[in-house]
Amino acid sequence: MPSIAAYFQDVQLPTMPEVARLLVQSLNDDEIPFEKVRSAISRDQALTVKLIRLANSARFGLQRKVSSVDDAITMVGLNQVRTLCLAACMSNSFPLSSGLNREEFWKESMACAGFSHWLARTIGADVQQSWLTGFMVRLGELIIAQKEPDKVEAIERLPHAPGGRWERETQLVGFTEGEVAAELAKRWNFPEEVCLALATSSDPLAHKPFCRLGGVVHIGMLLAEIAVETDKNASDTIDALPADVLKALQLDHDYLKEHLPDVKTFTDAPV
Repeated sequence: MPSIAAYFQDVQLPTMPEVARLLVQSLNDDEIPFEKVRSAISRDQALTVKLIRLANSARFGLQRKVSSVDDAITMVGLNQVRTLCLAACMSNSFPLSSGLNREEFWKESMACAGFSHWLARTIGADVQQSWLTGFMVRLGELIIAQKEPDKVEAIERLPHAPGGRWERETQLVGFTEGEVAAELAKRWNFPEEVCLALATSSDPLAHKPFCRLGGVVHIGMLLAEIAVETDKNASDTIDALPADVLKALQLDHDYLKEHLPDVKTFTDAPV
């Protein structure tokens, strides 16, 4: 099987906007450079509009409407604003394959990000890093679609159980979307923690030591698939999750069933 680096040899990576480059660089800073983030976002009018729309979505439940970048930073937080803008930049950078439904693809990406954020908050992990990593998982399939468009239909064929896409990608391509997204993240100079989590997201227990962020994203992706593609209730949804990964994350079944968020709170304002 070829290496993941060899798989990327003929791939034309999307050009990352300058604002996104600045935001990625800031991910590695010990302290968030407030003025750099604010200034970068403010120079991009289209991105500013998207940010304001996202900040006003139901998931934040703000007391008043956001109308500017400064409002968004004040009311949502600099970390979250940076994360939302990175997601918007990435969604704009990728053309979507004809074999993928644009609305459903980004809806599931936003759902994975939202559930990953919720899980991270539940266990006391980095919520912004979890949201961003969760959003990035399915970007790997966009690279697969560019490299091998003839395999997208088979990968996406329904029905498939939650996690079935990873199995099909491994069989047909040799890599999961998470592994491909991890290589993309490396080439875009994302933090090592994000790259490792993406690489281990399909099977987090296989990596030693256990990558907690990879486990969070694994469960987040399964929750997103179940929520977007089925009509299971909260109890059946949690029962469908892998008990060994939940145990490794120290997540309680009863708590999850009682507090599982409605997926609509994550997808009401798609990027």
